[in-house]
Amino acid sequence: MSSHRSQALEELLAVVDALREPGGCPWDRKQTVGSMARYVLEEAYELVEAIEKEDDEHTAEEVGDLLMVLAMICRIAGETGRFDLERAARGIREKIVRRHPHVFGDVEAADAEEALASWEAVKAEERRAAEVDASALAGLPVAMAALARAGRTCDKAVAAGFRWASPAGAWAKVEEELGELRAALAETDLDAGERVELAPEIRGRVEDELGDLLMAGAFFGRYLGLDPEQLCRAALRRFEARFRDMEARLGGSLDGRALSELMEAWTEAKASAEG
Repeated sequence: MSSHRSQALEELLAVVDALREPGGCPWDRKQTVGSMARYVLEEAYELVEAIEKEDDEHTAEEVGDLLMVLAMICRIAGETGRFDLERAARGIREKIVRRHPHVFGDVEAADAEEALASWEAVKAEERRAAEVDASALAGLPVAMAALARAGRTCDKAVAAGFRWASPAGAWAKVEEELGELRAALAETDLDAGERVELAPEIRGRVEDELGDLLMAGAFFGRYLGLDPEQLCRAALRRFEARFRDMEARLGGSLDGRALSELMEAWTEAKASAEG
């Protein structure tokens, strides 16, 4: 590590130490490992947003915020001997080296797909040796955002050998799931009102089929090399920008506006965004 990077990290850790020591910040001294968990998520989401906006200055700031939170967690845990930054850093270094035999060993990986397969194979062997869940799908946190988890699940399944020969197979699955959803809704009048109340006897099936369709779409995205979570976030940003533009075109309020008027303003907003 260069002297500049080492110095910068040492200075950050010195600040964290000062905040936790007697005479430091009352708020920081009050925190626990558990209380800091929410800030990991908060800062991570802010970092993702900055990255997606391609705002380097803001991204660097958010990386720093996340580093600060992680350093604080390690400092707090170290005070009672649970773990510390040294243990965390050494542990991840050893794991990364172990899971990259194509870089630090004699295994060869010609492309990213082979590298991922190598990583997953080493990871599965580690889990078998530790006598924990050794499934190819193990290791994904259940609290992970659903679309992000679907994308990673697809990656893991593909790396394990459960894959379509081409994206055409994944696309056919999307069409199949759409057909099954249509069949589940065949007896439902979707024009009955603004919100349709599903009959109790079909609700469960519709929930399953719509969920399968969403997951199939996420899997198809991965076969195209696209991140479904990122795609959905981008779509939400586009929708919000167009919706706000539509509101502005209508004087800031949609109350009492006919659907035709709303759609006209929406179309104008969309055309404006697309340039």
